[in-house]
Amino acid sequence: MFFTGWWCVIDAAALYPDESDFKHAYHTPGVIITVAFFMINSVSNGQIRGDAYTTGCIGQTGARVWLFLGFLLAFGSLIAACWILFGFYVVQNVKPDWPGIAVFLQNALIFFSAFVFKFGRTEDLWG
Repeated sequence: MFFTGWWCVIDAAALYPDESDFKHAYHTPGVIITVAFFMINSVSNGQIRGDAYTTGCIGQTGARVWLFLGFLLAFGSLIAACWILFGFYVVQNVKPDWPGIAVFLQNALIFFSAFVFKFGRTEDLWG
């Protein structure tokens, strides 16, 4: 899903290289949600629960704050992608609308891939 999200926005950027069709600033939510993807998945569930063998350099509270900041960045980027799609492409009836759809798809797919990768796996050492 992560790859497909980036592929959509790279396709839109390649098809519409002109600034009037696809503003370069619309890449910002994709970059921020990619950083959030790594932030969310860089702390283990054991560190969040306090079950880890080591607490790491920031401890359980720091890991929770780090995860919370990652979630904030992810939700903020998804909201920004919705704003770009609806505020600049749908409401103003701008054609072509594929760049707006691609930005939204990129952020939605990376958002869901972050959560699937975080909560869809087990971290058992001897599992």
